[in-house]
Amino acid sequence: MRVTATRIELLRRMAAFGGMREDALERILHESDDIEKSVGDMFFSQGDTGESLFILESGSVSVLREWEGNQIPLSTLGPGDCFGEMSLIDFQKRSASVVAKTECRAIEVSRKSIASLCQEDLQQYTMIMMNLGREVSRRLRKADQRLFELRRLLEPQTLIEPLKELQNHHHITS
Repeated sequence: MRVTATRIELLRRMAAFGGMREDALERILHESDDIEKSVGDMFFSQGDTGESLFILESGSVSVLREWEGNQIPLSTLGPGDCFGEMSLIDFQKRSASVVAKTECRAIEVSRKSIASLCQEDLQQYTMIMMNLGREVSRRLRKADQRLFELRRLLEPQTLIEPLKELQNHHHITS
């Protein structure tokens, strides 16, 4: 892969690669692949084996989760975002699908290249794994908040209690 100052700067601005030395970033880029996708092309599908993460250089993608035969959109990602990192952390199958919404250019970082960093520079390997863990944690917190808000909307008491208060207030002041 082409290692350029622009690509190194892209990685530096990302939470997943924050605080890493330039030589480690160059090594990761050197061992990575350029990926181009057209509208509708899949980066990966839910249930696939996850052997890499992707860094979106240009374009946008949809993250989709299959449920009862339907593809449910979870989020849209754009330039500078990464995806696919969960499988590198937990060695599980892909938890969602990612499809190109527009023409996309991405950097594919393989598990193998991150593992080779572990052999050569344990400190930088630890840094990237901690960063990826923090990124996954941030996404989990955001999902938890969305679930909490959704549950509040769906619970009958959430709607009934304010109505009772309004009705009680109305009787008291009338």
